Amino acid sequence: MANRIYQKTFTRLEAITKATVALKAPGVSNDELAVVDGRLAQVVKTKGDLVTLQIFSGTEGIPTDAEVVFLGEPPTLKVSDDLAGRFFNAYGHPIDGGPEIEGEARQIGGPSVNPYKRRMPSQIIPTGIAGIDLNNTLVSGQKIPFFADADQPYNNVMAQVALRADVDKIILGGMGLSNDDYLYFKHEFESAGALDKIISFVNTTEQPPVERLLIPDMALTAAEYFAVEKNEKVLVLLTDMTLYADALSIVSNRMDQIPSKDSMPGSLYSDLAKIYEKAVQLPDGGSITIIAVTTLNDGDITHAIPDNTGYITEGQLYLRSDPDSGKVIIDPFRSLSRLKQHVQGKKTREDHSQVMNASVRLYSDASNAKTKLENGFDLSEYDLRCLDYAKDYATRLLSIDVNISLTEMLDTAWELFAKYFTPAETGIKQVFIDKYWKK
Repeated sequence: MANRIYQKTFTRLEAITKATVALKAPGVSNDELAVVDGRLAQVVKTKGDLVTLQIFSGTEGIPTDAEVVFLGEPPTLKVSDDLAGRFFNAYGHPIDGGPEIEGEARQIGGPSVNPYKRRMPSQIIPTGIAGIDLNNTLVSGQKIPFFADADQPYNNVMAQVALRADVDKIILGGMGLSNDDYLYFKHEFESAGALDKIISFVNTTEQPPVERLLIPDMALTAAEYFAVEKNEKVLVLLTDMTLYADALSIVSNRMDQIPSKDSMPGSLYSDLAKIYEKAVQLPDGGSITIIAVTTLNDGDITHAIPDNTGYITEGQLYLRSDPDSGKVIIDPFRSLSRLKQHVQGKKTREDHSQVMNASVRLYSDASNAKTKLENGFDLSEYDLRCLDYAKDYATRLLSIDVNISLTEMLDTAWELFAKYFTPAETGIKQVFIDKYWKK
């Protein structure tokens, strides 16, 4: 914290709401931290000398003559290589019993990388999950969310991606995690012996919701240190952005701001964009890739949170339960990676795009056959083969618990083509049929 000699102290509050206090304090800047009656707060609004402070733990019990000490600096994170393998709270303090980090204090929430210094993403990040690697290939520097209903095992998927992804550092930003989820992540990372490249910032359900607003900035400040200064490939996992947006809404409502769509603040788009636009591919090889979870209410993607997210990000990965295989899969119809064409067939095997297109088209034919069956129409012999293929395809490739290399995914797809279809029915170019068809 700033030296005490530079701190300003006041003892008269002008107004108190459920989340904020206001007072006259000249020379105070936006985002500056303060301590109000022993509670951490942050400047969220200034109008002349009138300053509004957001109290992270709420204002209950704060008197009008409470002592307010301005700390002279915004929230910071101390960055160094010692961050690796550690768990921190929303303020960047260790929660794993280890020592405080010694390093340079960096202001969190700073500007994104200058567009002039950005490069077009062109490096694949393999995850071992075919629903991603085969159909919606992830590219370094990309920003993409998982859309999932609240009952889907999205945190399990995030942990799997963290442990499988071929990157230098993985940074987890957990917002509103249950204690069980926090311990699950901790156990998975420790058991895999991967702690040396994973850094975690965690806010649990027992802690003030407003603290969630600090988590993405903490995670991304650490990410920028490793990507920009160390030229490392960094994968940032944020879960759950819906709870982050809910915290924005809580603060907005307590400040008596007029809500926008779905009770969200009017600033929701810019608040989300400020986070996602930190994704970047740098010219020297460093990169920040962001995968975030956005939980849905009954699959509603028109809600303000997923709706705004879709405008900012480069696609989405949609989790759903598949009744035929009994697996949780990444839906090939509703999922999309807008950058996959930069690596498919260029950084991956030559048949990648053809195999992906054929496998999804045949899965679509199975979906049509299922609709015919449900409506009482007779099924053709081709329809029956498509249904059998779809169950196999979901079990062996789309399921999130499959962990194989991209080459194995492509070979598995060719095996399924040969098992259920003729070469002509796949629509794949003859040159690839001749080379890869399983005799």
